[in-house]
Amino acid sequence: MKLPDDRNTVTHNAQRLFFSVVNMAARAPTVAARFGLEFRKWYYNLCGFNKMGLMHDDTLYEDADVEEAIRRLPENVASDRTFRIKRALDLSMKHQILPKEQWTKYEEDYPYLRPYLEEVIRERKEKEEWFKK
Repeated sequence: MKLPDDRNTVTHNAQRLFFSVVNMAARAPTVAARFGLEFRKWYYNLCGFNKMGLMHDDTLYEDADVEEAIRRLPENVASDRTFRIKRALDLSMKHQILPKEQWTKYEEDYPYLRPYLEEVIRERKEKEEWFKK
């Protein structure tokens, strides 16, 4: 193997190698993010609650904090939640699922209860700190 005599050629090749490694490193997070997104979608569909028309926040265990957060929901959001849960219970009793076009899609699911729940938890912790004093 013959090494190039021209110093500029060596420098140019080193720069090309460096930038190709940098480009590969820059692409890695997007590939990982895309894989992560595909995995999350796959797992979302695997859970099965979307086949009953439920959203993720509909499946939360209802402890005192969640019940308070549900109480604070706007009326239209709370009635939509109640409808989804009643429909899911009915489908479950019949051992059926919704037609595929009515399934809740990953992109349509949003954490409608999460902001209220975080507020309730923050208030509860603040109360606990207050009563400790």
